[in-house]
Amino acid sequence: MSLLPVTAILYKYSARSFPRGGYLTKICVMKIFVISLGCPKNLTDTEEMMGLLVGKGHELSPSLEGADAVLLNTCAFIKPAVEESETEIRRLISLKKKKVIGKIAVAGCLVQREKERLLSKFPQIDALTGVASIDKVADMLEGGGVSIRPLSRRLYSAPLRVGATMPHSVYLKIADGCDNKCTFCTIPSLRGPYRSKPLEAVLAEAASLVKAGAKEISLVAQDTTSYGKDIYGRPVLDRLLVRLCKIRGLRWIRIMYAYPELVDEKLVRLIAREEKICKYLDMPLQHYSSAVLRRMGRGLREEDIDSRLAMIRRLCPGLAVRTNFIVGFPGETAADFEKLLSFVRRARLSSAGVFEYSPEAGTPAALLDGRVPSRTAARRAAALVEAQSLSVDEDNTALLGYTMPVLMDSPVRGRMQSDAPDIDGSVEVSSRKSLKPGDIVRVKITAAQGYQRKGRAL
Repeated sequence: MSLLPVTAILYKYSARSFPRGGYLTKICVMKIFVISLGCPKNLTDTEEMMGLLVGKGHELSPSLEGADAVLLNTCAFIKPAVEESETEIRRLISLKKKKVIGKIAVAGCLVQREKERLLSKFPQIDALTGVASIDKVADMLEGGGVSIRPLSRRLYSAPLRVGATMPHSVYLKIADGCDNKCTFCTIPSLRGPYRSKPLEAVLAEAASLVKAGAKEISLVAQDTTSYGKDIYGRPVLDRLLVRLCKIRGLRWIRIMYAYPELVDEKLVRLIAREEKICKYLDMPLQHYSSAVLRRMGRGLREEDIDSRLAMIRRLCPGLAVRTNFIVGFPGETAADFEKLLSFVRRARLSSAGVFEYSPEAGTPAALLDGRVPSRTAARRAAALVEAQSLSVDEDNTALLGYTMPVLMDSPVRGRMQSDAPDIDGSVEVSSRKSLKPGDIVRVKITAAQGYQRKGRAL
């Protein structure tokens, strides 16, 4: 399993767009090739920046070669993400020197993290745009320069969004930033305080996405379960979900990045009750040992995690739980890791991402003692992945012979509700009639290995 963030390279312009206001005035025309690194939340920023560029009259190039400019939206969440972003910058600089491309504009989290220091390191960059300066991306590309605003309490929403995913499965960012105090995390410094989109704005955007062909909407934020607390005085994710379920044509609603402390009985009962809400919950736990969780600044302890999972399975049997774990955190002992390993073996999680701890400058965890050797962390990560793989194999065996809905991503491959786009498994589907992306079909599972299954459309 790769510990690097997912990389989404946008090779072609998608004609889908979702106007939420007036178009900007056209000033000049450039062919712009766009590259987006990092998570789905970053990808939604990329879609908004592409919308702003199209609104100015620019053309999104299907090819890197010959592009007047390249826009690179970076990730800087952990050290490997920073290294990936800088490697991509070096590649673009090399292409610029060979006159394969024109201008280079860099945006996103790495810019917010390094600010003008990035120009000192890479003077060949023509423009920098910070996380809070998305609306300035066209100006920076046209004229060059730097726009890095302070992070604020207001969440910017672009007037035009160009889709970069499959038309039938899209991401909808409902909030940005984070107020949680995890000691290992750089997000508050990179993305700012927690700020939500107003309820009506989210619903209008969702309706536009569905009108453009979306069957599945995955809700994303740094913490989806806190949605609305900054606007309405308390989290209102439940209100949002109920309203989303009323949108005609929307078939699946997926909850990503749910903070475990806020996953309560009310939310789980709603997931169980509403047919459109996928029986799936992305709920990053980060660890299981109470001692490690305390050093991480997390609110749950071992007994809390056990009771939370028991509640989920009591109220919504069959709900797939995906999570993330960090191994090698400062102070993690062999006994702490054995607790985590034992938990994974018995918890029957649907999917788990495993990351080796990366010390990040400016975070409290970087100052903690008890550093775990990298070899030990790598060995623990491999053991955890193996344990989770065995659990997945057992779950797959239990699926054989069962029939379930599958959302097709291509004529021959799709996903169950337990599979989020890009990060989870898939189903290879055989059918007597031709299928197309966006179809939801009933599939009988006939074979399974790892996260790949096979089935026959009924």
